[in-house]
This record gives sequence, C-alpha cells and structure tokens, in this order.
Amino acid sequence: MESLDRVLGVAAGQIAVIRLYDVGNEIDLGRLEREAAVESGATRIRLVRAKEKAVSFAEPPVEFGLGRTLLELGASRTELEADLSVRVHGFGAISLTMTCRIVDRPWHEFVRLVNAMDEAVASPAVWKPHLDRVRTLAGPAIQKPSPPGLEEDYLVATIHRFDRPLTGEGVLAGLDLIPVLAGETQPLSDAARRELLRHAYTYYRDDLVVISYARALIVEPGGEPDVADVLEVANAQLLELRYYDERLDAELPRMYERVEQARQTFAGLARRRNANLARSLHTLVAEVTEVAERIDNALVVTEDVYLARVYAAALDQFRVRAWSGAVDRKLAIIRDTYTALYDEAATARAEYLEIAIVLLIVFEIVLAFVI
Repeated sequence: MESLDRVLGVAAGQIAVIRLYDVGNEIDLGRLEREAAVESGATRIRLVRAKEKAVSFAEPPVEFGLGRTLLELGASRTELEADLSVRVHGFGAISLTMTCRIVDRPWHEFVRLVNAMDEAVASPAVWKPHLDRVRTLAGPAIQKPSPPGLEEDYLVATIHRFDRPLTGEGVLAGLDLIPVLAGETQPLSDAARRELLRHAYTYYRDDLVVISYARALIVEPGGEPDVADVLEVANAQLLELRYYDERLDAELPRMYERVEQARQTFAGLARRRNANLARSLHTLVAEVTEVAERIDNALVVTEDVYLARVYAAALDQFRVRAWSGAVDRKLAIIRDTYTALYDEAATARAEYLEIAIVLLIVFEIVLAFVI
C-alpha cells in the first residue's frame, strides 16, 4: 500500500505564524478598543467552541486586523497572500499573526509550505513595520512602555479538511508529523519522536492537536479557532514571565550593590538609604506580583475538558510554570531583602531614640545641679 504521506491531500487549511512582543507594564484595553474600533474594527476575542462559563478570560484580549501582505516562500519563490492581525493583552503583550489560507495541496506540499513560511518570516525586519504601526496605534493605552527587545514566536498549522475522511487517530498513526512539528527532514531517534508527539490529544473522532515547544498541528473540521486561541494565550503568558524574570535578574545585582553602598555609608545616612531602598524594593515587589497574578489568571479553563487538557499541555510544554516559579523565587529574595532593610532601619531608629532619651535624662540631671 502506498504511504499516506504521498497520497493524502489538504483540501482546506491554514498556516499561522505568531510573533509576540512585550510592549509595556499594562495596556488599557477599554481605551484601545474604543480608539482602534474606528480604524481597524477592534473587538474582544471570544472562544467559539467552549460554553461561556467553561472558559473565562480575566480580561478578553482586543483583536483587530492589519490588512494583507504578500509572502515569497523559499527558493521556489512561491507567493502566498497572508492576512495580518494583532491581539493585545492587558498584561502588556501583543501578538502579531500572519495567516496563509491553504486550499487543495498535497500533504507533502503543505509540509513544505509550513517550513518555507516559518523561514520567510523569521527575520525581525519582516515584522517591524507592523509592530511600529501597532505601537503607534496602541501608544496612548500603554502604561510604562517597555523598550523593544523580548519576543516569542510560534507556528500553528491547521487542517480543516483532508481530501478524504480521516480520524484524528488515523492522522497520528498514518502521517509523519515530525517535519511539521520540528521542521526536520532527517529521521529522528525514537526518543526524540516520542518527545515531539508526547502532547497529542483528540476529543471527537475527527479532531486532533499535537503541541510541541515551537509549533502545533491542529486538525479541526469544525473550523473553530479555540485551540489556536488557547495556545496563543499560553505563549503570551510565557513571554511576560520571561520579561519579568529578566527584569528581576537585572535588578538583583543592583540591589546587592545598593545594599552594600548603604552599609558603607555614615550610620545616619545609611539608615535613611536603607529605608529608601526598602521602599523602592517594596514598590518593585508589589508591581511584579500584581502583574504576575494577572498573567496567571489570564485564562481559566474549568468545564471544557478538551480545552483544559490542551491548555495544561501548552503550559507544560512551554514551561510556563517553571518560569513562574523562577519569578516567585526571585521575588522572595527581594522580599527578604526588603524585610531585612526595613528591620535594620527600624532598629536604627529605635537606637537613635534610646540615645536621645538618655541624652535628655543626662541633660536634665546636669541642669538640676547647675540650677
């Protein structure tokens, strides 16, 4: 029997590349929605498949279109038209997405286009004009803008219909998904293949999602975008946790240096510097803790079993909980330092008060003898 890879065709599908950026500490989505609605038809995203109470956003992201662009893919110079869109999350992340619709292509050609598109949009220069446009549009709504730098990317290959009936389990068993999930054309070891296919889930007979760290394959005959939406939110959470992890990494050496400088200062000045530093660290801890909670609560999946499994798998695959734990540990170090500095400042104040009381008593005794 001829291999399924050689005879199967993709009747309808799409390839979406998502590029995520941290742009600020917080974004006023209400203001952005009002201002962008006039120009770009901005709306709040809503999951289609899930029941209203089964999935809840702390604050649904704002989404709007950015038009279309033409992509030239690979050495074959294949041209595909891509739809551009953006999603803006209240905790400071934006995601730009380029989506190419695929119709009536052999499976091997679909795989080639997936890898060619990933390569075609790898350069930051491809995204910069669109990022600049979004920054300008969203600028008034961004609080404490971040300098450009940190970003994440993810590719989602979605198949809505094959050219023949095929179950999700049939796709998993009959097709070599490694070139789609990893972009690899050379045979991988059994261990590597098992790892790439570890997060594979089906719910109905004809659906499937396979999640890897950098890519996902979705088979969704109903056309609902919910699984892709959940993966996008998980990537946005990863991006923001990475941002605050790097921010705390940069803050810790400065904190140690400032503590040492304060302790080498004249005692009275050191007490004041300790108090000022403690207040500064307390402000940082409060800010990061608040944002981290917003990130953790960005999406809560309760009653939808399928989306809950997909979301949990994405958080595991992207190591979101590990990044969250790293942020918590660094916050704990800063909290301990803040507490120590506050205690030192309070102890110093108590000592100065005791000295002042002793001096007053001595002064009164001396004054009594003089009088």
